[in-house]
Amino acid sequence: MSRITYIKGDATSPQAKGNKIIAHVCNDIGGWGRGFVLAVSARWPEPEMAFRRWHRERATNDFGLGAVQVIPVGQYLWVANMVGQRGIKRGSKGVPIRYDAVEACLEKLAIRVVELEASVHMPRIGCGLAGGTWNRIEPLITKTLLASDVPVFVYDVG
Repeated sequence: MSRITYIKGDATSPQAKGNKIIAHVCNDIGGWGRGFVLAVSARWPEPEMAFRRWHRERATNDFGLGAVQVIPVGQYLWVANMVGQRGIKRGSKGVPIRYDAVEACLEKLAIRVVELEASVHMPRIGCGLAGGTWNRIEPLITKTLLASDVPVFVYDVG
């Protein structure tokens, strides 16, 4: 089984050879404008445009908690929009992160990554604005991506 490699750096500039997928967590209300997505949009317009279209047309597609959208942004590079948070605000129902949805996203992502023979690159998904904790997210990565022998790189801002 693979292990997570922790790197100081920018997850939008993956440090590996071959096919790479940058994975991040999105909300289920179509919001895109804070957190890691700003770094994604600064490099590529396609993930945001695809996400907004996916949300807008949700009556006719699979958009919702647990869904994944993989968008090509370069010859050997994709961005995975993973719907793993309910809304964007903390409230009476707690933080926006939904661990079961993140797990469902990672299960779907593992299938796609194996098909593409890719590695996965990400910030500490779900642990910023979504309010999650890494000690709950890391085991989900182990159970899904690492169990499928997918190389995973987690980037911490230097």
